This record gives sequence, structure tokens and C-alpha cells, in this order.
Amino acid sequence: MSFVFARALALALLSPALVIPSTRAAESGEVNVYSYRQPYLIEPLLKEFTEETGIKVNVIFAEKGLIERIQAEGRNSPADVLLTTDIGNLTQATTSGIAQPIQSEVIDQVVPEAYRANDDEWIGLTRRARVIYASKDRAKQDAITYEELADPKWRGKICTRSGQHPYNVALIASMIAAHGEAWTEEWLRGVKANLARKPAGNDRLQVKGVYAGECDIALGNTYYMAAMLNDEKEPEQKAWADSVRILFPNTNDRGTHINVSGAVMAKHAPHKDNAMKLVEFLVSDRGQKMYADVNAEYPVKDGVPPSELVQSWGTFKADPISLDEIAAHRKTASELVDKVGFDDGPSS
Repeated sequence: MSFVFARALALALLSPALVIPSTRAAESGEVNVYSYRQPYLIEPLLKEFTEETGIKVNVIFAEKGLIERIQAEGRNSPADVLLTTDIGNLTQATTSGIAQPIQSEVIDQVVPEAYRANDDEWIGLTRRARVIYASKDRAKQDAITYEELADPKWRGKICTRSGQHPYNVALIASMIAAHGEAWTEEWLRGVKANLARKPAGNDRLQVKGVYAGECDIALGNTYYMAAMLNDEKEPEQKAWADSVRILFPNTNDRGTHINVSGAVMAKHAPHKDNAMKLVEFLVSDRGQKMYADVNAEYPVKDGVPPSELVQSWGTFKADPISLDEIAAHRKTASELVDKVGFDDGPSS
């Protein structure tokens, strides 16, 4: 049987094929997941959860629109858990009124407070660091800070994606938390002046820019290194990855900026108990190890090591600032990006 998502199907952002096989009545043997995360990244974990618990996981995947879909479905939503990335998406989910607190002693013991909402309406499942990809040939230094990106010595040598991308908005918000709005505005003007080109493309294309000699350093998330090294569809990306090394900014002082992938418990979850079991599995030793190996991300649970590849990039100190505090500065960060004309590029 399937739900008729009458209101949700009116959302043009969603494919009409995305339907969870389920009934509205709470059935003890299943859990419904809406996921912004790509199938290959989470399907192995969901399969393992089913094998361990016997609970069937019904899942839909979409690049956008799932939060709006849950809103539209209202009390009739079959969604139990939303899986997504970035503090921006997690905050949007909670401010949209689709979440309920994830109250679990297991989770409280495992997930550090910095990676949980103050009201427990979202939790982090994995950590991802915003780092510098540095040319092995042209960028010789072994340490760097985010503050240094505004130094004129990097004039014409930095590549990055749009300043309005959630990954960069979160980084800029962390700078506001550390230094204040006025200081961050001037810093952002300095970084803009040092750009090699107009911001565009994803994190992988910034690394390609370093490989091609367009820039010496690029901003990116750690796991893209693994993605490029292992991309069988586009093997040329291995050469991009081989041309750079990872520097963890500020690891010698306040720490490297951290974002998360995370989970939200849907407000009207029809299988709440099974949803809790799923989230607890995802932060268990087994779940965290699988996340680390499959996604090349850092576990949130202490004592679970990253994959061997990730360990080869070196160790770093994480910025201890709460992601809730970063979320509080996201609006200002986005406004600063527009104020300084960051996405217009260095010559504007």
C-alpha cells in the first residue's frame, strides 16, 4: 500500500515517483526515512540496521524539497526521520516546525553538546571539516589559518565556491562568532580581493582549479578528497586530488571549523520508537564505523576512528564552538556575502 501525498505532490520540486510504501497506522516493523543524502552514502547503513533489528526501512531520496514536503503533509506525514547535511538544513528543519526533540540517554552520552541542538531537535551524525586544499608544488607552508586567507600574499591565488553556499555561510558565521561582524566584513573583503576567479562550481571544481594552476589554494570539505580519489565514473579527478594536500586551518589555536550531517525526528513520526532505534544505531559503534568507512567523514562518537584514508590526512583540533551558535549568525553571514559583493569575484 502507499500514501497519497496529495499536498506534497503539488510541490514542483519533488518527483511524483518518490513514494514510501507504508500505511498510516503505526506498524512495529518499519521506519520511514526522508533523505537529502545520496543513496550510496546511507543505503549500506540502513541495510545493516534492518539486518540487526529486523525493522524494515522505507526511504525516499531527493536533492531538495523534503522539508517543505513534510510541512505540506502535516499530521498525515509518514516521515519518521529526516537525514540531511549542514547546520543550515538542520536549522531550517527545526524552524519550519517539522521536528520534535530526540530524547535519548544513549544519544546524550555519545553526541557532544556542540553537535546537538540546545533543544535536541536535531543531532549530528558525522563531522566534516572545512579545510584548505593546497597545491603540493606552489603552496609550501604546512600550517594556515582562516584569518590568513585575507593576507595580500594570497592575491589571485584562492579558489572557492559561492559565498552563499551553506558550507561557506557556516564558515563565515563561525568567523563572526570568533571575531564579530565588523571584523568579519573586512576579512571577507580581503578574501574576495585574493580570489583567483569568480566563485562558481562545487568543492571538487575548486581542487581542479588548483590542479590546473588557476589558484594555489582552495576551500573545501575533507570528504571530497576521498570522493575524487575513488570516482570511477570520472577517473581524471584522481589527478586533481593527487595535486593537493589538506591543511587544517587554525588547528594550532582555536581549531578547524566543523559542520555536520545530521538527523531530525519528524514531529508526527508514526513509528517513533523505531525511528529512535534507527538514530541510536547511527551513533552506535557499528553505525559510526560504517559512516566513517563509506562516507570518509569523521565520527561524532569519541573512540571510533576515521577510515585509514582519512587518518592519512593527519590530525587536527576541532573548533569547539556550538553549531547552534554558528546557526545564530548564518543570516548575518549571508548578508555580508552580498554586502561585499563576494560572488561578483575579485575584480568587482
